[in-house]
Amino acid sequence: MDLFKSLEEKIDGKNIKIVFPEGAEPRIIGAAVRLKADHVLEPILLGVQSEVEKVAKANGFHVESLQVIDPEAYPTADFDVMVASFVERRKGKATEEQAREILRDPNYFGTMLVYLGVVDGMVSGIIHSTGETVRPALQIIKTKPGVSRTSGAFVMQRGHGSERYLFSDCAINIDPSAQELAEIAVESAKTAELFDIEPRVSLLSFSTKGSAKSPQVDKVAEATAIAQKLAPQYPIDGELQFDASYVPSVAAQKAPGSKVAGKATVYVFPELQSGNIGYKIAQRFGNFEAIGPILQGLNQPVSDLSRGANEEDVYKLAIITAAQSLL
Repeated sequence: MDLFKSLEEKIDGKNIKIVFPEGAEPRIIGAAVRLKADHVLEPILLGVQSEVEKVAKANGFHVESLQVIDPEAYPTADFDVMVASFVERRKGKATEEQAREILRDPNYFGTMLVYLGVVDGMVSGIIHSTGETVRPALQIIKTKPGVSRTSGAFVMQRGHGSERYLFSDCAINIDPSAQELAEIAVESAKTAELFDIEPRVSLLSFSTKGSAKSPQVDKVAEATAIAQKLAPQYPIDGELQFDASYVPSVAAQKAPGSKVAGKATVYVFPELQSGNIGYKIAQRFGNFEAIGPILQGLNQPVSDLSRGANEEDVYKLAIITAAQSLL
């Protein structure tokens, strides 16, 4: 089944609400109008109503049915609750006065709507940096128990989804430790299941089963052992070279007996350089569609758009974020 049709089926009828802090941006408005018209989810825009309407009119969008929340005009009682919750969550790192100022920022305001359960997820980043989008999520929503850092995965598919894999971490962690890499592997397996990918997790290296010796190889081998203990329900193996992970004949030579080698579906890169390079090579040389980055490991879903994203990217990432809220 087409990936997004499958995700739409999972979220159908659940009235999932997704907030968009960049509510006056044309690409956001266009995607929100489509999401509402298609009855996929309930989009909520942050911004000044008159500004949203002005941009919508200039671009031929009809926004009468969309909910728009202006943080500056938010009901006093509700904003007081938000401020108090933020101060408590930050545990002494922000005074009430500071909280009132911080929460005027649309990304912080939107993240608090997620944290308080007013909405189910947030999509931002089309005019904000990754840091501006992710930082509030890390401070407020925070990572799941047992996960020390969030990470960024890409669904890689081609042939109308007949080939579908998950690459991780390709967006966030520059040089994760063995423990962090293990956590990324486990969270990636869970993400794969969401996208109808049967998780067989390969922790990648330039070495296969001790064929090379170095601290970098040791890190991946240690991460593999930790991940196997953390999630024994998933087939996880490493350290494996990419060809041993992907090609059955190479796997038979280099890693005989492995439950992952030669048939891996989830590829965990040892650090950000190789992850970022790897997914872009697959995208450009292999004609794979790269869907993401999908942020993993947060207690509630927040998604970061590329600033070069188009309306279709916004539409798809909103569906992904809604599906993540079901995990």
